[in-house]
Amino acid sequence: MKRLNKFLIPVLVIFFFASCNSENGELMGVQGRDDWFEPDPHGMVFIPQGSFQMGPNDQDVPFAINAKPKTVSIDPFWMDITEITNNEYRQFVYWVRDSMAMRLCIKNGMEDFKTKAKEDELDPEFYDHSDPNECHLNWEERDNLWKKGKGSEEVGAAIKDMYYSKQDRTYGEKKIDTRKLVYEYYWVDLNQAAQRTNAYVYDDLGGTGDMPEGHYEGSIIDYDYDNYGISDDFETRDQLVQHAKVPIYPDTLVWMSDYTYSYNEPITRKYFWHPAYDDYPVVGVNWHQANAFSIWRTNIMTNYQISQEKAPYEDYRLPTEAEWEYAARGGLRVSMYPWGGPYTRNNTGCFLANFKPLRGRYGVDLANRTISVGVYEPNEWGLYDMAGNVAEWTSGAFDDASYSFTHDINPDYKYNATIKDKPVKKRKVIRGGSWKDIGYYLQCGTRTYEYQDTMKSYIGFRCVRSYLGREAQGWNTLD
Repeated sequence: MKRLNKFLIPVLVIFFFASCNSENGELMGVQGRDDWFEPDPHGMVFIPQGSFQMGPNDQDVPFAINAKPKTVSIDPFWMDITEITNNEYRQFVYWVRDSMAMRLCIKNGMEDFKTKAKEDELDPEFYDHSDPNECHLNWEERDNLWKKGKGSEEVGAAIKDMYYSKQDRTYGEKKIDTRKLVYEYYWVDLNQAAQRTNAYVYDDLGGTGDMPEGHYEGSIIDYDYDNYGISDDFETRDQLVQHAKVPIYPDTLVWMSDYTYSYNEPITRKYFWHPAYDDYPVVGVNWHQANAFSIWRTNIMTNYQISQEKAPYEDYRLPTEAEWEYAARGGLRVSMYPWGGPYTRNNTGCFLANFKPLRGRYGVDLANRTISVGVYEPNEWGLYDMAGNVAEWTSGAFDDASYSFTHDINPDYKYNATIKDKPVKKRKVIRGGSWKDIGYYLQCGTRTYEYQDTMKSYIGFRCVRSYLGREAQGWNTLD
């Protein structure tokens, strides 16, 4: 019995303190916090943290001298198994289309398209639920936008401006004017906030109780593609809250504008919307649009987590240049290509990616242009098409010397180019090579660029999401 008491007393003491609140005089931390568990995101694969030698593994064919070998360390993250497909991007387009349509209906008095107001939504100083541009939408009514029958005439009258005008139509077809599909979003410019010159000056420390009259370094405030409004004088916190409006429909004409004297009309007309191309990578999307998609994807998941009363996950975003190369190598040392070997064929002579082989015999690798994602074998981490098919946007700005001045932990170089900036400052890093590139551009360490406001028939993207907590899990080192 004495031995049992000796065991029970510590257990009871632990239970007592664990069941008490912070008023017991002990440092217990905030009680009642949810246990954190982060399941694998749908369609993504986990990339463990690790270190690797970033840079080329072969001769510098174009003598660009823009990538010197450098050992870097990367935090764990998730990455899309494949590039974003036409059908996945179409979900974004339909969401923007339907949200714009519902707000037009609300402006015309159709209150069913917005949620019932909560008590904290009735204060216009905090949030004006009566404003059609701010109110929360009732997505359960989404299908009623396009149903025929009762109410359809009223809805049709409300959203008529979303369609092509009569003079813009062919054969009288009533179609959505895709030029009007614009996604609006906000974000906080943390890079500006982190600068010491922009630190808040507290009242009780002899300061002004306001932001300093510093210089706000040309970040984006509002843009339609590149039509930025720039603020040079940084005085208040609200200037850190950035606002953007981005037209989000892909440029389907890239199949013709990229190539003159080439018959590409069929793929121009059908590539984005036809079911035959649902599993093909989306193209004709510029860097701004890829970012907008990532932010929309984040908001969709965050809103769902909040509705389930769960802590939100980290944001979806474009990968940094270093993350992309680290993921492409697949855990293999100094691998020239994502599959690890120095050749573009396997042992049976089949090509291992969709690119431009044999001096232009495009079709010998299965496709003249793009092909369905996931056709070729994945790398060691289960990622498909890290070489070929379409090149991929990364988040980083392109600078020939960036390897020399970026940090060796999660190296990253960003620059928010404005309309006033020269084209050289609008360059963004693309990686992986595409269906129209020779083998050199498929190599893991090869870097090149495209301008952030351009759309191409050979550039797509995929998203990543940082892993929260327990960094040591899955440690990996690439010598």
